[in-house]
Amino acid sequence: MIIKPIATNVITGFLGVGKTTFIKQLFLSKPADEKWAVLINEFGEVGIDAALLGGGEQTIEIREVAGGCMCCAAGVPMQVAINQLIAKAKPDRLLIEPTGLGHPREVLKVLSEPHYHNVINLKSTVCLVDARKIEDARYREHEIFNQQLEVADIVLATKSDLYSEQNVEALNSFLNEKRACNESGDKPVIPVSLTHSLSVGISDKLFSLLDRQAQLPVPAKRAQSSMLRPQAHDLFSLEPSVVESEFDEAGLIKKLNRGEGFYSCGWIFDLSYEFLFDEVINLVKSLDVTRLKAVLITDEGIAGLNLIDGELNVIELDDVMDSRIEIITLTSVESEALERRLLAISKRISF
Repeated sequence: MIIKPIATNVITGFLGVGKTTFIKQLFLSKPADEKWAVLINEFGEVGIDAALLGGGEQTIEIREVAGGCMCCAAGVPMQVAINQLIAKAKPDRLLIEPTGLGHPREVLKVLSEPHYHNVINLKSTVCLVDARKIEDARYREHEIFNQQLEVADIVLATKSDLYSEQNVEALNSFLNEKRACNESGDKPVIPVSLTHSLSVGISDKLFSLLDRQAQLPVPAKRAQSSMLRPQAHDLFSLEPSVVESEFDEAGLIKKLNRGEGFYSCGWIFDLSYEFLFDEVINLVKSLDVTRLKAVLITDEGIAGLNLIDGELNVIELDDVMDSRIEIITLTSVESEALERRLLAISKRISF
């Protein structure tokens, strides 16, 4: 039996740029007769994006790898996750979303190993970028931000409805300055509105670009970011994952992480917790964080929350097995104080 190699796209982009939202758009454009698989890697330890993507679709299989860059530890966590996902889903297409603080060049290196030559057919690598961030030196000078652009075959200027054409021009100029275009020719920069496309999916033209063969970047030794702490890669080890962790007596799991100049703190609350929706919104809006993601069981239903650059988006979800919240900051988190605030706006329900 001849097995057709799986069309595979790597979807990169910095924290909060809209990678998960873009993948939801891709779902709307999925051919009805195809089965897709999605591998999500999160910087945080508790894993939230799979719930935000939603489940229940029999032709889409989703797997999460939480806790840092999955290409670390010699790429073993990534290979294990890919092999298990392919064996279970037997997909026609595989979408891989590395963490916004991961190393996409290393991800592509793993996917190009000889043992994947007859398994994976590497298609266009996509980088999502908020063109407004080019004006911010924290992004413009960040090694991972630049690497994401350098390895991309397609650059999507996301949230384009929120900024001007001049921002897109600045992004093009930045790419030219960094010589991020590969040897095969122009690297398309395509403005997209994630909000508008959520109901209609992506265009046929963009989907055809996604199906082009990847132009793999020339291997380069990765320079260590000045913000990268020595122990950052050790945080993603082959230890039991968060799903294998046990709740404490209070029905909680807390996970911490740090690396590339960022800190994360996350909690999982068991199914007995119910949060006060209005108080959750007030708490989230009061926090000074780089990024917040949450899936919470509340008195008004199951809420998915996404906070980036002070903009809060709330969606309603159908079903979850627990409540989860994760924050990413530029400074260490007073986790005990925040945990007390979370407990103060929740109660435990007896079943």
